[in-house]
Amino acid sequence: MKKLNLVLLALMAFVIFSCGGKNVNGTKKESKVLKVGMECGYAPFNWFQGDNSKGAVKNATNGYCGGYDVEIAKLVAKGLGKDLQIVQTDWDGLLGPALGAGKVDIVIAGMSPTEERKTNLDFTDSYYKSDLVVVVAKDGKYANAKTLNDFKDAKITAQLNTLHYTVIDQLIGAKKTTAMESFPAMIVALSSKKIDGYISERPGAMAAELSNPNLKYIYFGEGQGFKYATNEVDVAIATKKGSPELVSKINEILKGITPEQRKQIMENAVKNQPLQK
Repeated sequence: MKKLNLVLLALMAFVIFSCGGKNVNGTKKESKVLKVGMECGYAPFNWFQGDNSKGAVKNATNGYCGGYDVEIAKLVAKGLGKDLQIVQTDWDGLLGPALGAGKVDIVIAGMSPTEERKTNLDFTDSYYKSDLVVVVAKDGKYANAKTLNDFKDAKITAQLNTLHYTVIDQLIGAKKTTAMESFPAMIVALSSKKIDGYISERPGAMAAELSNPNLKYIYFGEGQGFKYATNEVDVAIATKKGSPELVSKINEILKGITPEQRKQIMENAVKNQPLQK
């Protein structure tokens, strides 16, 4: 009888252990945590900081992340009934590997839903609409540029694997330099005069100008700037390919965030970003 009891106990332990993380029907239990991937290096959309001031959220490794994307992530997590966890990831990792490996559940990183990205990722509706500008030195040769024709011989760069880099070709006579990994790297390169400018979405340029008084951005009038499809500068939330249910749920949450709320969140993000010392 003792042997039988021991066998039964062993079988029960095996069943409990083997079903850990699963429901009785064998399906995986839904996590109570929403893991959101972002760079934490593209202010005002997202940035890294050392504490939880001004609404920043602790990331999965060390430090905290704040910004427009973090505030949107809070609303999405709340709408899904989950706790938010920020997972700081480099840009290339956000383009698919992090989602594919299950490292993150969604990506909120100022990412545009380009046709190329849609082959590997699913996207929600837009959560912010933007446009492209050129960031230059305030005392530089191109500070007074007004059109795409005013950048002859300018050394211009943009972030790797983005629409930003492709539109440099529209700057007549500009010298397209090697793409860079991050916006902080481009700001350093511009401040040290290694480049004459870089392409950015307008909110990012506003943040760079506020944080670095030696910089300014060139905004072109309506219809006079870069040519691109609107959806290529609108930013959306990325999910793993084949996630229609999750996309639908997030879209419903985004519908509840009014244009006025989005504008206010962005204005607060620009104001709250950490300033370089």
